[in-house]
Amino acid sequence: MNGPLIVNALAGLLIVTSLLVTMAINATRAARLYAAQSLVLVLIFLTLAYTHGAHELYWWSVSAFVTKVVLVPWIMLRTLATLPETEDLPGVLSPAVLIVVAALIVGLSCYAVSSVHLAVVDPLKPALGVSLGHFLLGLVCIVSQRNLLKQVFGFCLMENGSHLTLALLAWRAPELVEIGIATDAVFAVVIMVVLVRRIQRSMNTLDVRQLTALKG
Repeated sequence: MNGPLIVNALAGLLIVTSLLVTMAINATRAARLYAAQSLVLVLIFLTLAYTHGAHELYWWSVSAFVTKVVLVPWIMLRTLATLPETEDLPGVLSPAVLIVVAALIVGLSCYAVSSVHLAVVDPLKPALGVSLGHFLLGLVCIVSQRNLLKQVFGFCLMENGSHLTLALLAWRAPELVEIGIATDAVFAVVIMVVLVRRIQRSMNTLDVRQLTALKG
């Protein structure tokens, strides 16, 4: 099995894990599934680094593992441990509808990138389409979830999609740039988690439908 084929296969696994994160019953399970997905993303970086002979992507893999596989899930799980027991809030869309939406998004994304003609990504067009679809699935997660913490994971999914796009198109970027891009997730998640904790303490709920006092 050659490098591009492995990358495309792992990219397909990203879509599966995205659906699992979005359909997770609670935020704790979503955090663990997000860690698993980020590990798949790291494997893609490592495969691209080996295929292209790009040592820059090895550094990106290390920083992504530390930030996305370890730190972000740890921050989320630590936050959940400090919050009062919260109810499991089902999403607006059923699992069956989410699967159909994901299939449509990936299909349209692959069609959109079919017109891209770059030698570096020609064998990786399925992965490029998945990266675009992955970003859109993160947006679906944000708008379809009632739990504020699970909406944060929607942002994380969007970021993983953008990271994959950058890795496919700009794998020669300097190490400092790549590490900076990979670590921005930690700062964004910390800020959002702080806001979620303040909202929970003020409103005693994480259900976005109950936060009518925030309107206006």
